[in-house]
Amino acid sequence: MDVVTLLWANQLAHPQLVVSHTAAAVLHDIETCMERVEFTGPRSRRPTLHGGVLHRLPLGADEITTVAGGLRVTTVARTMADLLRAGPRDWALVAVESAVSRRPRRGQDGAGRRREPCTTLGEIARALESGTPPQGTRAAREWLAMADPKAGSPAETVARLRMNDAGLYPESQVALIAPAGRRIFPDFLFRGQGLVVEIEGYRWHGSRAQHQRDTVRFNDLMSCAEVRRILRFTASDVYRRPGAMIRDIRGALAQLSGVRTAS
Repeated sequence: MDVVTLLWANQLAHPQLVVSHTAAAVLHDIETCMERVEFTGPRSRRPTLHGGVLHRLPLGADEITTVAGGLRVTTVARTMADLLRAGPRDWALVAVESAVSRRPRRGQDGAGRRREPCTTLGEIARALESGTPPQGTRAAREWLAMADPKAGSPAETVARLRMNDAGLYPESQVALIAPAGRRIFPDFLFRGQGLVVEIEGYRWHGSRAQHQRDTVRFNDLMSCAEVRRILRFTASDVYRRPGAMIRDIRGALAQLSGVRTAS
């Protein structure tokens, strides 16, 4: 039985429950690191769920909406506030940055029609300060301050967090102009050393046309005056080999800094 079917079954059996957290994010077409059945309900009742997690938190009427033909779910801003309070940090920020940026619709690649941002950082901040219990709010505020609306994918989000944790703070999605006049937005730029870091999603080179576009973009990016070297990492590198990724970035920065000093 899939997640949406379980959500319907539980809500039909317990109408007082509201779909929330990761389940609500999925229904709002927001990328998450996991999908599971999650509800928020009143503290006074103890319904038996068919799989999943029940959060006992108060909800205001203005924090509930409907999707998918009538499922009652928390609003996008409240959903993001709940995820930030619950953590972990990386998972919460993956969802937040997906919610506040333009992303491919579910089932489409980056070349397909993109959905517009679902909410703003300001709306999420206001949801954090609403009348919900204060547990976890302090950390949630700190994590929200780390969010970057320019992030283009979950792998980019996690890569930036791994770099920040290692004391590396590149610019993200900065506009560069190629000699031919094309505007290019590399994922990350260490401007002082001229190092670009690109994070390739799972759909990279999904077709010949995409392969051609990526090749042209790479050549244009390499021709930009600010760029001296490009490192490319896959999503698997980010999630499974972050230590190796950080070592490669540090090594390239050290090499480029040495060359620049010598020159």
